[in-house]
Amino acid sequence: MPEDHTHPHGDDKRLLWALTLTGGFMVAEVIGGVMSNSLALLADAGHMLTDTVSLFLAWLAARLSRKPADKLRSYGYHRMQILAAFLNGTAFILIVIWIGYEAVQRFIDPPQVNALIMMPIAVLGLLVNIAAFAILHSGDHENLNIKAAVLHVIGDLLGSVAAITAGVIIYYTGWMPIDPILSVLVALLILRSAWFVIKQSSHILLEGTPDDVDVSNLKKVLSEAVPGVIDVHHVHLWSLTPKRPIITMHVLIEKNCQYTAVLENLKQVLKNNYGIEHSTVQIEMDGNCVDDPVKQGRNK
Repeated sequence: MPEDHTHPHGDDKRLLWALTLTGGFMVAEVIGGVMSNSLALLADAGHMLTDTVSLFLAWLAARLSRKPADKLRSYGYHRMQILAAFLNGTAFILIVIWIGYEAVQRFIDPPQVNALIMMPIAVLGLLVNIAAFAILHSGDHENLNIKAAVLHVIGDLLGSVAAITAGVIIYYTGWMPIDPILSVLVALLILRSAWFVIKQSSHILLEGTPDDVDVSNLKKVLSEAVPGVIDVHHVHLWSLTPKRPIITMHVLIEKNCQYTAVLENLKQVLKNNYGIEHSTVQIEMDGNCVDDPVKQGRNK
């Protein structure tokens, strides 16, 4: 399994470019939404406002995650990416709630929407969002921080499509309810993805077991693949990030075994089969161990 730092600097630049595009266009969309009185356009502008902050958090987290470990944080700052992803997912839930509230108000009292102002700004917003999506989509697909950033840009992209569609329908039919209807549909589509990001990031923050590793199967594989292993227990498995799993465990080995060889084999299986490069293994001996430096010291 590759390390998190496969494309660290490239992902920083992608986030910064997406941040610049999103923040730069946000002002124009807010003005256009107010002038046209379009909820779809204002909803998209609201996405962009939050996305500007969220992309800044993602960019800052990507930068901070490369800081080396220190006395206060022995594992370094890799979790900053997960924390930023969690905050971004939560922000999107709040946006969805706001869109739903505004949509209900507009169903009760539908305002007049100026489609001629609304559509050109929505089209320009779509182009900006496509560019931002293309920039981020070429980044590290397994980085949860990048995933959360992509989710925000997709939300903006869908919001622009909804605004364009609503503008066309209003221009040709004059049917105003289409504006809040499409806004709610976009919000529901985004809600599902936002929940996935929150679920995955909170699972990591709570030291949950990686989804792609079955602990029972791992115990069985280690017991069968490494000669001398009798039992594997007290296994604790968690992740710093989706691509940085960590494990601690106790391993009971046979008497007269090669202590060092067993330990090296265990670590090799963990790395090759599960991508776990950071492991702490406590060896428990079932009798005398030929290669045990502790016992050798006692026997002197």
